[in-house]
Amino acid sequence: MPAPLLIADVPWLLYRSYFALPKSIVGSDGQPVNALLGTVNAILTFYDARLPARADGVVACMGAEQANYRVRLYPPYHAHRDPMPPELAAQWEQAPALLQSLGWTYATSEDLEADDVMFSHARLEEERGGRALLLTGDRDLYGAVTEQVAVAELLKGGQHGEIGPAQVRERYGVEPEQVPDFIALRGDPSDGLPGAPGIGAKTAAELLSAHGTLEALLSAAGANAEDSDAAAVRASTMMRPRVAAALRDNAELLRTFKQIATLQRIEVEPPTSRESDFASGARMAAQLGMRRLAERIGAMGPSGG
Repeated sequence: MPAPLLIADVPWLLYRSYFALPKSIVGSDGQPVNALLGTVNAILTFYDARLPARADGVVACMGAEQANYRVRLYPPYHAHRDPMPPELAAQWEQAPALLQSLGWTYATSEDLEADDVMFSHARLEEERGGRALLLTGDRDLYGAVTEQVAVAELLKGGQHGEIGPAQVRERYGVEPEQVPDFIALRGDPSDGLPGAPGIGAKTAAELLSAHGTLEALLSAAGANAEDSDAAAVRASTMMRPRVAAALRDNAELLRTFKQIATLQRIEVEPPTSRESDFASGARMAAQLGMRRLAERIGAMGPSGG
């Protein structure tokens, strides 16, 4: 089976590494490099395990902190997040050059977020007949999962796994294509989306299992004035009154939440067919003062082993 394209969520990896690793890990200028170190090490862990047969195996994605259109739709979107710490911001600026020094494709967007860029590359790779692994902790990307696209999961002890359609169903109780509907109903605290009042994950999954989509669910709850046919009335009587009221009272807001949670596809180019440049990456890691990372990269050889 062809090696998958590894599509990395660089903002998530930087944040994760910055808060997981001690700030005492400093570079040649005495400033923290913990976020850079953790990000590259995480990508290399998957590269070692999955990608040695593939020269164009990594796309490192970044993007806007929040898409303007999502903020326009719902101003509290991301508003609760703390400002980026200065020590992380400095490493954020250094990340593209370090990742590109390894010969990896760097992809970003000024208007959309990293998960939209990742989704776009995953769909393109699928259309080209390949497979993709999305290295991320952002569960919005469960909505991108197909038989050819999986979410790569970092586990304790350096272990890793894959989340495919069966695992999405097991964890959420819905199909991958229902994930935006699920997020709209349940909410997403990390993005500042409250969801429907009184509807948690279990109820959201049960409702979508019964009705399929948010729009069908709103119709069943009588949220649309034109939904007065007998079938809609019968369906609404099967729904708990409190739930039906929450859906009716928040119908437009829930539609907005689904729109925000839906990944956007943009035009992207496939990664350039080239070998990873571990010699160059090792030199840059050494220049930044990450001696052990430089040794790890250098030991991988000019073509990934």
